[in-house]
Amino acid sequence: MSDTVKNLTGKKAIVTGASSGIGKEVALRLLESGAQVSLLSRHPDRVLNDLPVGCKAKGYAIDLGEISQVSEKIKAIVADMGGVDILINNAGMAYIGELIDMPLAEWQKLFDLNLTSVFQCLQATLPTMRSQKSGTIINVASIAAKQAFPNWAAYCASKFALLGLTQAIALEEQPHGIKVMSICPGSVDTPLWDTLGDKVPPSFNRSAMLRPSDVAASIMTLINLPVDAIISNLVLMPNNETF
Repeated sequence: MSDTVKNLTGKKAIVTGASSGIGKEVALRLLESGAQVSLLSRHPDRVLNDLPVGCKAKGYAIDLGEISQVSEKIKAIVADMGGVDILINNAGMAYIGELIDMPLAEWQKLFDLNLTSVFQCLQATLPTMRSQKSGTIINVASIAAKQAFPNWAAYCASKFALLGLTQAIALEEQPHGIKVMSICPGSVDTPLWDTLGDKVPPSFNRSAMLRPSDVAASIMTLINLPVDAIISNLVLMPNNETF
């Protein structure tokens, strides 16, 4: 472990969307730093099976898209952990297609996961963080939170909203000693692309994208900031790609 990385022993972290991609990489780094990590995913075994014996990790099978149950389940996880110090809101989905053709059900599904589940996770964890007068929350947004792209209208709208939510909550929670930050990565080569099938443009060169490990390393930089320092929003781009 680098000398610049904090020892997070004793810290309790929740990572959503932890079974693959960015979430999995962040969870691994938190565990390497000594944190106790709760892995939230519909399929947590996909990451638990890859962990060395003795890691302080526990998986929770939860579909964050079923928003009516999210708050109570997160509260139960916080109670099971005995608290929470770090929350990584990473779970999300995409939709490619012109807005004119998008079914309302798909719009609602995307916003439920990308935005409303984050709201629910915040409400479930903030009381504990306020009580201890400390905490770090990082919301994984996207460059699509700052720049619009055709055929990505719903995704852009959800990520723009997430960025606004992050900025407002950061101001609300600053007096309570809680840091709320966001990261806006450009294109990242994750399994998300595999779910989009033939809607992915042929011009998308996945080998030129950021790797999940790049984003995870940057998230750890945010976590490891000095107590009196904050990076409100970190934009992370591939060096040879615009999205």
